[in-house]
Amino acid sequence: MRVFVTGATGFIGSAIVKELIGAGHRVTGLARSEASAKKLAGMGAGVVRGGIEDLDCLRRGAAEADGAIHTAFYHAVGQIPLGARLRVILGGSPGGIVARFVSAAVGADRRAIETLGSALAGSDRPLVAAFGTLAMKPGRLASEDDGYDSDGIGAVRGSSEETMHALAGRGVRTSIVRLPPIVHGEGDRGFAPRLIGIARKKKASAYVGDGANRWPSVHRFDAARLFRLALEKDSAAGTWQTYHCVAEEGVAFREIAGLIGRRLNLPVVSKSPAEAAKQFGFMSLFVGIDNPVSSRLTQERLGWKPTGRGLLADLDAADYFSH
Repeated sequence: MRVFVTGATGFIGSAIVKELIGAGHRVTGLARSEASAKKLAGMGAGVVRGGIEDLDCLRRGAAEADGAIHTAFYHAVGQIPLGARLRVILGGSPGGIVARFVSAAVGADRRAIETLGSALAGSDRPLVAAFGTLAMKPGRLASEDDGYDSDGIGAVRGSSEETMHALAGRGVRTSIVRLPPIVHGEGDRGFAPRLIGIARKKKASAYVGDGANRWPSVHRFDAARLFRLALEKDSAAGTWQTYHCVAEEGVAFREIAGLIGRRLNLPVVSKSPAEAAKQFGFMSLFVGIDNPVSSRLTQERLGWKPTGRGLLADLDAADYFSH
């Protein structure tokens, strides 16, 4: 199968590219820089130069493929093109920067999904796209059959799932893959390294309240395998599927904070919700969320069995604390 992948040189995307090539697929990846293009070529993949807002590049890459996987997403203001970045920073009060950034990131994501889907429409070709489990209703074990929480903090991005549902009605086999807040492994640049960096800066590793809130997790290689299986699954025409890319249903946040504190030889402390903003910055929006998530149906429907190290073992053994 010829597969077009966005986010192809990212932490998860690069693992997906290697997984696909190892399974015999021919891969073309989106690359927004010369360094990314060289990295893709080194993995044995073809290259389409452009970013997720270069809609002609997305359209061309998907049109020439037998299916597409979309993992690209703006995770930081610095990743956004200059014009949009200035609008985020200067487009209103400083207190609104986070909201403007989220709006810009989600808007770009939705346009990318719509463009990829339009290029695949009417052909029953597959489109697999990444979303987040933090969009699920907190405090109870979330199933693949549950919709996102329209009142929750993740609802803005969760609403893009509706775009995937609409594309299924246009002859695209769509698969929604909900990723946990921590996808771990060598090369991780996500939430776990940020928590470690915050602990170093603040001279303490913290959790909110009693720290009993749970975060699901998965190893990046297990995640890559699930994306491949979702792409390969022979589903009925015009259907959409939802999968949970979760190996551990929920690790108590105080356990994560405790391991970080032990490895950094720092005190492990509780913060009230009011104190969390000072400790965690914008991440205070997420660190207190209770986000237990089940992948039972995903494992049954795809035959996917996570085999990678668990989160705490990986944090303790991998290269998270060497820099």
